[in-house]
Amino acid sequence: MEQNANEAGSKSPPLAAASTLLRDYSADSRMLLISLVAFFVGALASVISWLLQRMIGLSTNLFYFHRWNFQEVEPAGHHLGYWAVLVPVVGGFLVGLVARFGSPGVRGHGMPEAVEAIVFRGARVKPRVAFLKPIATALSIGSGGPFGAEGPVIMTGGSMGSLLGQMLPVTDAERSTLMVAGAAAGMAATFACPLSAVLLAVELLLFEWRPRSLVPVAVACATAGAMRRLLLAPGPIFPMPASPYGMHHQAMLAAVLVGVVVALLAIVLGKAIHSTEELFEKLPIHWMWFPAIGGLFVGLGGLIFPPALGIGYDVIRQLLASDFTWKLLVGVLVVKTAIWIISLSSNTAGGILAPLLMIGAAVGAGMSHWLPVIAPGGWAVVGMTALLAASIGAPLTCAMLSVELTHNGALVLPVLLACTTSYALSVLLQRRSLLTAGLSRQGRHLSREYGVDPLELVVVRDAQHPDVESFAATATVGEARVWLEKMQANAPASWSHWQRIFPILGEDGKLLGLLTRTQLMAAAESQQPSEIPLATFGIEQPSTLSEEETLRSAAEQMGATQLTSLPVVDANGTLTGILNVADLLSARVTANSRDTERNTLLRPRWPLRRAETGK
Repeated sequence: MEQNANEAGSKSPPLAAASTLLRDYSADSRMLLISLVAFFVGALASVISWLLQRMIGLSTNLFYFHRWNFQEVEPAGHHLGYWAVLVPVVGGFLVGLVARFGSPGVRGHGMPEAVEAIVFRGARVKPRVAFLKPIATALSIGSGGPFGAEGPVIMTGGSMGSLLGQMLPVTDAERSTLMVAGAAAGMAATFACPLSAVLLAVELLLFEWRPRSLVPVAVACATAGAMRRLLLAPGPIFPMPASPYGMHHQAMLAAVLVGVVVALLAIVLGKAIHSTEELFEKLPIHWMWFPAIGGLFVGLGGLIFPPALGIGYDVIRQLLASDFTWKLLVGVLVVKTAIWIISLSSNTAGGILAPLLMIGAAVGAGMSHWLPVIAPGGWAVVGMTALLAASIGAPLTCAMLSVELTHNGALVLPVLLACTTSYALSVLLQRRSLLTAGLSRQGRHLSREYGVDPLELVVVRDAQHPDVESFAATATVGEARVWLEKMQANAPASWSHWQRIFPILGEDGKLLGLLTRTQLMAAAESQQPSEIPLATFGIEQPSTLSEEETLRSAAEQMGATQLTSLPVVDANGTLTGILNVADLLSARVTANSRDTERNTLLRPRWPLRRAETGK
């Protein structure tokens, strides 16, 4: 009646031969197809970036200078006097109208909305968001809103990628890749930073590191970077001469200090934004009016400190060139910061990267008076990238961004150290970053950590139960009754045994069928004659696992079949064992022990102690 799986079957193939069936990567030829689509997404995202910048230029000229001109201009040079206070109010009111009667999706600074769509909505974005988001952003920034264009471009580019993904027969994962490709390409085109955009995708948007997603995203970013040279201008946005100074150890210590300061500032900014958002939500009026209320504060701030209006690239260039006064620093750190917090909390449209860069640059420039000299504007670069790293939780992106924004690679050491320091402190001192706090308030949990699945590190062969109780193909109902009698005689130990399925094997050990414990008991308790074949009560073509599969693949098959036990066969179809869901859990427990158990593996022995004790 019973056979041992190892005795019935042939020996497992050699490890070297079996390992050739496994691969480092799971990518297939569809990666090339998605990369081709991503190429067009990248080109489209660069065009969107160019159009949005032209729209912002037109909006600024109309609001502040009353002329039809697409050229980019800073609103600080207006001659409207006190009437300029009302301009951001009008702009905020128009944004509220677009959001209420067009789509609420145009609100926000873009990046959290992109993350939410990718993770929780299968990368599905409504078409109207893709078209209305640039309009709302142009109205907001053109009327003096203290934002950057990069966040909305990220969302709009991602929306275009999502729309293409919705029109093509692709999986949710492939659609997410196309959306991320569009989002990252939008950033690459806006900031002329293709490599930083790829890193941003990896650190913030993809939530995986796989060729199937990395390759299309890199193609899209490279395409957007090349298209930017044709549509906008080559070269960095904030060009700086290469630093002629060597990085002394004092400069590295100073970089740590800057990282600590801006990390604390990032935490304060995040708390201030969330507190102000709660105040807006308590107002007894419709949210449509919130951007107009925020615009009033923007207008008052612009009256006090005009450079606080708009994107403010010129102010950043001044800080990086060390061409600033204490009045400029105070204006940025007090006025710009205050109106940015209030306006952002009103849920208007606009990006957060440019304001954070400006505020961080002001902190670094202010601290440069007490820090070692590294380069003109060097500490401003360190400060702006470190603040961005602490705020959005992307240290590698921000470190590379400093190089691509300035083309000053000599600052990479203090920048990397400051970004890592600020990132480490922000991770330790706050539960959520600026990008995920809003999602948390909606009741959504999003982990920013990912790593190799421990189930990918173990193959079925190493986790299966090789000693299996099975039945021959000639087994009858009578043998099932004998089995049931033994189970009842040994109860309760027998009923708590791990085996829940019973293979039916041919003479050569190959799997012919399967009986669950319930089916086996039904056969034993039936009124059928004892000579009836037992196989008639079982499953003729059961789902099986290959002993060369990983446990992750096994878990996916168990989930698809809703079975908690599956037979394992070799390449010849010979049964080698059974894998239970408990075996998958044990692999998880082993992986968890690596994170929780602390062991001292090496204990040094001092020569004097050995001489005294003789050990």
